[in-house]
Amino acid sequence: MKTSQVIDAYLAARRAQGVRFSSATRVLNSFVRQTGDTELEQVKPGAVADFLKGTGELSTTWRNKYCLLSGLYRFAIARGYASASPLPERSPKLPPPHPPYVYSTDELQHLLDATATLKVNNSPIRVQTYRTLLLIMYGTGLRVSEAIGLQLRDVDLNERLLSIRDTKFYKTRIVPIGPRLADTIKDYMEHRCTLPMLEGQDAALLCSRTGHHLWYQDVITQFQRVRTSAGIGCPPGASRPPRMHDLRHTAAVHRVVAWYRDGRDIQKLLPQLATYLGHSEIKSTQRYLSMTPELLQEASKRFATYAVQGGDHA
Repeated sequence: MKTSQVIDAYLAARRAQGVRFSSATRVLNSFVRQTGDTELEQVKPGAVADFLKGTGELSTTWRNKYCLLSGLYRFAIARGYASASPLPERSPKLPPPHPPYVYSTDELQHLLDATATLKVNNSPIRVQTYRTLLLIMYGTGLRVSEAIGLQLRDVDLNERLLSIRDTKFYKTRIVPIGPRLADTIKDYMEHRCTLPMLEGQDAALLCSRTGHHLWYQDVITQFQRVRTSAGIGCPPGASRPPRMHDLRHTAAVHRVVAWYRDGRDIQKLLPQLATYLGHSEIKSTQRYLSMTPELLQEASKRFATYAVQGGDHA
């Protein structure tokens, strides 16, 4: 059975179990392209090792690929599509996971300004599309795939709500948005509706000049261009510059900082933030809350207030 056929069967089985596997699909399809769409049984260990390593420096991407291929080969062996796994028995020493990065408000503005570098003559809406995409991600904490997957029918400007459908855990959630973001989306939609509406209200909100959905990998590539133009490089001690996904970290941290400043009960609000972000459990949200100097300062102020109140009470 050809590799692509085994992958299609594997993805169908996992999706039937409630796993979305959108990013996994891209990785497994790249495995097919790199190793050739031959019989899965014929894929050699060397070809698998080359795919795992990739073209750049070793990173935690190796482990992500390894886990995906492990699942694929377990599935294939159990159904007789392969007799053994060609995956290496030992993993190389990998660098630590990419630490989350929290953009400052100045850096966010630089990113928005830098979208102007994406201007091309044959796509007058291109700059506005990417600027709106960044604002949606920061204003809602959406994943990249969720933001570019939005359809026109998912936007309710009257109630200021976005419907995020069939997300990472096959759940749909409703995300409230603020008035400024609603105005931004409204302005964008006025221009977007002059482009082809290939699927009516099911058409992509954020789209190319032809009205099609944005392609994930192209979105990441364009963000890298914007980030470079914005002058945002590797933080001190880091080996890589911040990612587009870090806008999600930034949205979460900035929200908690605002709650601290408003005197809100953070412990009661964290479960709500987890739901808003689409996390299945609160510990996933807690990992997003990197201790930036700003957040640490607000937490310290809160602790100092509690300490003084406790002393007075005693």
